[in-house]
Amino acid sequence: MTQVVRSRAHALRLTSVTALMAVLASASIALAETPAGSVIPRPAVVTPAQGVFDLGEATVLIVPRGDAEALRAATYFADLMQRTRGLNLTVREGEVAPGAVVFHRAPETAADAYRLDVTPRGAVITGGDFGGLLYGSISLWQLATAEAGQGAATIPAVAISDAPRFGWRGVMLDSARHYQSPEFIKGFIDWMALHKLNVFHWHLTDDQAWRLEIKRYPRLTEVGGWRVHAGASARKDIDPATGRPRLYGGIYTQDQVHDIVAYAAARNIVVVPEIDVPGHASAAVAAYPELGVTDAPGAAVPAVPADWGVYPTLFNVEESTLTFLENVMDEVVDLFPSEYIHIGGDEAVKDQWKASPRVQERMRELGLADEEKLQSWFVARLEKRLNDHGRRMIGWDEILEGGINPNASVMSWRGVAGAIEAARLGHDTVMSPAPVLYFDNRQSADDGSPGRGFTSTLRDVYSFDPTPDVLTAEQARRVLGVQGNLFSEHMRTEDRVEYQAFPRISALAEMAWTPHARMDFADFRTRLDPQLARYRALGIDYATIGLTEVPAVPPADGQRRYDHQMKLCSAALPLSLIDDAPLQGERPALLMDILNPCWIYQSADLTKGLRFEATVGQVPFNFQIGADRDKIRLGAPRTPEGELEVRIDGCEGEPALILPLAEAAGNDGITTLSGQLPARAGQHDLCLKFTQKELDPMWGIDWVRVSDPAAKRESD
Repeated sequence: MTQVVRSRAHALRLTSVTALMAVLASASIALAETPAGSVIPRPAVVTPAQGVFDLGEATVLIVPRGDAEALRAATYFADLMQRTRGLNLTVREGEVAPGAVVFHRAPETAADAYRLDVTPRGAVITGGDFGGLLYGSISLWQLATAEAGQGAATIPAVAISDAPRFGWRGVMLDSARHYQSPEFIKGFIDWMALHKLNVFHWHLTDDQAWRLEIKRYPRLTEVGGWRVHAGASARKDIDPATGRPRLYGGIYTQDQVHDIVAYAAARNIVVVPEIDVPGHASAAVAAYPELGVTDAPGAAVPAVPADWGVYPTLFNVEESTLTFLENVMDEVVDLFPSEYIHIGGDEAVKDQWKASPRVQERMRELGLADEEKLQSWFVARLEKRLNDHGRRMIGWDEILEGGINPNASVMSWRGVAGAIEAARLGHDTVMSPAPVLYFDNRQSADDGSPGRGFTSTLRDVYSFDPTPDVLTAEQARRVLGVQGNLFSEHMRTEDRVEYQAFPRISALAEMAWTPHARMDFADFRTRLDPQLARYRALGIDYATIGLTEVPAVPPADGQRRYDHQMKLCSAALPLSLIDDAPLQGERPALLMDILNPCWIYQSADLTKGLRFEATVGQVPFNFQIGADRDKIRLGAPRTPEGELEVRIDGCEGEPALILPLAEAAGNDGITTLSGQLPARAGQHDLCLKFTQKELDPMWGIDWVRVSDPAAKRESD
């Protein structure tokens, strides 16, 4: 099931349930020993009972007459049972019958809370709203699929009283950097619902694409929805019809958006769109150049970029541009009925604004002291438009800079500091910090998949507490909830999105739902096994790499160590990189700090001298990192193509081995280089660095092996 990228690496507010939560907090049942030991997220209160309930083809699902929401929840449950156990269950309005599953209304029940009672005579799901009925049915489905197989299920009798810890239980999917089909989006929403997650944050615009159809401004998608592939290999992917590099991209029409929003609502999920301002604006400015800062020195109309990172392109601050964005927001709120609209606000590098005479004049006209105040004013204009529509604005934690309006909410991504500040200032906030809740990070130290170079393990996600101890009880109530993020720079395919998301979403779901005092990772890990069986039944392409925790990464093959088994010389901006084009096909992912491509092979025994082998490859330097690019120091090459240098006991001494790159320079794949290290008593660290004339493309190491030369000759 798991996607293979390289064979060596891969085998909103706190819910107000005062009375119920008092009961939940006092519960002390060891869940793994109860009939509900397969349920994720972990229910708050579980009480075992006597006997079993046989759920089979004869079981009828009973809903109250005229209750459309109960009917929808029951139909959803029936569909799940058909998909996973092959049972065809009947849904009926009317009186309760023996042996039935009954959907029962209790209006006094808190939002999304439910009670599930399973006896030998049947099952009753009680909820006050659609969310409660849906989540109760999902828990019953999990009980019915605790054991793999088809046909009737035997469910031990049990009573469950349950409610979510947080009202915002979200996942963000970036569809701007890489496009996912509407069919995949709907499937992903289905999977979210099965984890009792309820907010789909949809990242629809960025520098690399504008995906959302805006009828008043068609060029946003006609131009902004398409780019060339990232990296030098795009030049090899030529469209024969045009003789130009093949374009990559896609858009979401308003009809498709309406369909997705309705599909999500039928699963108790709200879709929160993100329209980035004032930065991450390159695609919009490429479509409508008049929106950009045109008078700054060096400013030019951008093409839709293929590179990753932070671009200097900002929207200008003219009234015409604000009117443009207000008109965009008018269409956005018509498409998305969500309470919140996300406006981005992050990574708006102010260089263009600082350099523009017109922007500086505008600041003086407005009486604004600096560019941070200008961004605050800019965001406030759009917030007012959203408020006029009865909506609320949420943005990344940079919107705190320069002052924040009273009604704005903050999503904290640069750690938890932004959320803490927002809560202390009396603003609602959502916890979404990097790196722990960024699912484009690696899933273990042993993970060789492409993505950000930090690790966020299953345990890391599970152990995160969205309400830090530094918050008072009143401030903690400002934490609406928690969200995992799937930024897609390194997720070229839909399979890879699945791989990065699952099973960490299960850990996120339990952390967002279950009272903190009831969290237990060992118990969760036990319950995860039947969850993985459900993933297989549903065709979810989940990762297995992080399921077994290892204290350290040993050499994979004697003295052979892959890049992720070596130490990076620094970790300023670590990434595990592959080329972007062509979209399909297997290729190695090379782990490196792009600000300092340098590796340490630790503790090599050089007593007898060693044969040294390294497999190396190239990846494009397709990153906008501003002035940081000037900090990257390249070693002067001795030959046109450069060399791999091996230095002993540090990176500053003379190289002990120099391996020319000429053989590898013309190879799009991996090339093996080899040579002889001189003998030296004892164990020594080897520093591995490349020399080259230009930064693009970058050289990276796939694996290194050191071996006894005599043993090698014998094996040859």
